[in-house]
Amino acid sequence: MPTFNGIWPALITPLTPDSRLNPTALQSVVKFLVDKGADGLYVLGATGQGLYFSIEERKRITELVMQQVGWQRPVIVQVGSPVLGDAIELAKHAAENGVAGISSLIPPGFSDRQTVLAYYRQLAEAIPDLPLLPYFWGDSAQSGHELLKALVEIPNIAGVKYTSPNLFEFKKIVDLRTENWSVFSGYDEQSAYAAMTGSSGHIGSTLNFIPGVYKQIRQLILSGEHTAALDLQFKANRVTALCIEYGFMAAIREVMRLLGLDCGQPRLPAPSFPELERPIFEDKLRELGFFELAEM
Repeated sequence: MPTFNGIWPALITPLTPDSRLNPTALQSVVKFLVDKGADGLYVLGATGQGLYFSIEERKRITELVMQQVGWQRPVIVQVGSPVLGDAIELAKHAAENGVAGISSLIPPGFSDRQTVLAYYRQLAEAIPDLPLLPYFWGDSAQSGHELLKALVEIPNIAGVKYTSPNLFEFKKIVDLRTENWSVFSGYDEQSAYAAMTGSSGHIGSTLNFIPGVYKQIRQLILSGEHTAALDLQFKANRVTALCIEYGFMAAIREVMRLLGLDCGQPRLPAPSFPELERPIFEDKLRELGFFELAEM
């Protein structure tokens, strides 16, 4: 199984004003991120609103990304679904389209440990030649170490996307295996700390517009320049905090619009960005030095 590392944007899925997939904008965003030096792309996760697209839409998004990326960068597609059969169908489709790996969140409603384990085992068995990285987010991440201990013997369980600030749990996951193991941090605000703790890389939302900042943070940590890395981390965190203040899912799309990449508004249940707040939001970004960060 291949291993993965580096800086991977959790790809935004651009939409038209009537909330349909926007293929042209999607390909523009992918090109932008490849040109910016992203090491890979993570498609249809929480940032990409994967659960809010139909099966056919999700297949189309995978196809468009793969057509645009070609073999320039590895792609991992999040295929999670409350319907196991749909997740398996999406995983097989992604494999047929040449993705480098598959990921899956714990589906809504799968709260019992045994059903979660059964879900991942059956999904892994359906694509035995493709790496599978479970995606632990929020409360589900708190038991991530124990879940992975139960799954780690499955040959194609290849790591995890771990989106939680619990670096103690994160380190235990990093140490579960020494080979064929890719442990991604998904918590943007702690990218530097996760790198210090042994992350393979970082998958995150704000990497859609400042991937160069996180790439530099990681390089600085790996070269032992922790103070410089933390200075950049704090600058990025101020941008993240502003996005959270304005409604994160809509705000990150507004940031992309300001960079010339109109991704539309998010699908419900995420609210739209308030039109009247656009000039104020842009002024606040300028005050934070965002546009200089975006040049990196």
